[in-house]
Amino acid sequence: MQLQGKALRVTIYIGESDRYQGKSLYMALLHFLKQEGAAGATVGRGLAGFGAHSRIRTATLVELSSDLPIRVEWVDQSELVERLLPQIRQMVNDGLITVEPVDVVQYAPGRRPDPLAQPVRNVMRTDVMSVTPATALAEIANLLLRKRYRSLPVVDEDGRIQGVITEGDLLRRTGLATRLDLQQELGVVDWQQQLAELRAEDQTAVSLMTSPAVTITADSALRQAVAQMVDHNLKRLPVVDDNGRLAGWISRIDILRTVEYHHPVAERESEPEGREDTAVTADVTVSELMYQDMPTVTPQASLEEVLQALEQDRRRRAVVIDDQRRVVGIISDGDLLRRSRPATHPGLLARLRRLVSGESTTDAAPLLDASEAAVDLMSTPVITITADDSTADALRLMVKHQIKRLPVVDEYGRLLGLLDRASLLRGLLTSIDITE
Repeated sequence: MQLQGKALRVTIYIGESDRYQGKSLYMALLHFLKQEGAAGATVGRGLAGFGAHSRIRTATLVELSSDLPIRVEWVDQSELVERLLPQIRQMVNDGLITVEPVDVVQYAPGRRPDPLAQPVRNVMRTDVMSVTPATALAEIANLLLRKRYRSLPVVDEDGRIQGVITEGDLLRRTGLATRLDLQQELGVVDWQQQLAELRAEDQTAVSLMTSPAVTITADSALRQAVAQMVDHNLKRLPVVDDNGRLAGWISRIDILRTVEYHHPVAERESEPEGREDTAVTADVTVSELMYQDMPTVTPQASLEEVLQALEQDRRRRAVVIDDQRRVVGIISDGDLLRRSRPATHPGLLARLRRLVSGESTTDAAPLLDASEAAVDLMSTPVITITADDSTADALRLMVKHQIKRLPVVDEYGRLLGLLDRASLLRGLLTSIDITE
């Protein structure tokens, strides 16, 4: 199971004598969490404490049999916490429950010489939001655009995969504007009105999904999942059991985090002189994996010029460079939505919708207002990597900074190319060195 990066820690404070359906409450909570596929939980007994009833509980020798305070800690993905917390609250009748964000640095059963040889089930996420073929368009739009699910597997009544719906599928096959969640924050779209209009339509998941879906079995080697992602240019794969029923979900970042855990690369500044990392070879360098056809703009480029650059490339990114080709920023379609003023630019949202959905543009679009420049829209500072660095270096940077693309530069910081997660996955298929 994959758990790394942003997560939630749930802490439950109860008494040792608390019961649930005839068994101790803390054991009932552990069994429930394990049954529901939680990453793990820990129970600790306190020395003393008091709660809502102001009873002081102690662990002195005289009172070893008293009602000692118990703390149950559970760390997991936010989606799973959101789903299981209501039931936990029902189980805890007398106690305190807190939830706080945490950063998971490491969660794994032990390092392997070849992480891509392990089964997919070791890495996949088991808490997956899915829909049925009859799920209405309004619900699908709400899940993808408001609740930020990246993709939705479509399953039949037996849990077998029928297809997959992505944000691109939704935008290509409906009249929705792009990224309605962000647009509402900008005051551009009335989401409730949009939702009401969607409910009046008769489209369901069947008319939106891409079918058949590319899947991987839970017992397949992780290397096979990487190969399928590379072959089909996919960001994530539904995981199925031997009967074709949905068992989990695996993404590019899940795989990259797993490989980085099994073959960690130390920060260059902290590496002893002469030290060489033998776990990951440099057979494939960044220069061999990067692509050079990325669009670029200058800091003074207008909003119209920036959007035209994004429209040239399916990756929806443009690198901002100065007159010496040194990287000074990077711009995505999301940056335009967050930092521009869509309400003052007629046609911007429609063009961004076509950009996200992958639709081709044949009609001449109106030119956008030139009052905003790339320097106002770009994200900075930019994490970069040199062309001579190894895939292991790129892997460390992507995982550490949670970024999808790395501009590749020379020793003077001048742009040479761009490396993305898909390119890195291709490199991992040949760069993992199986060592004894």
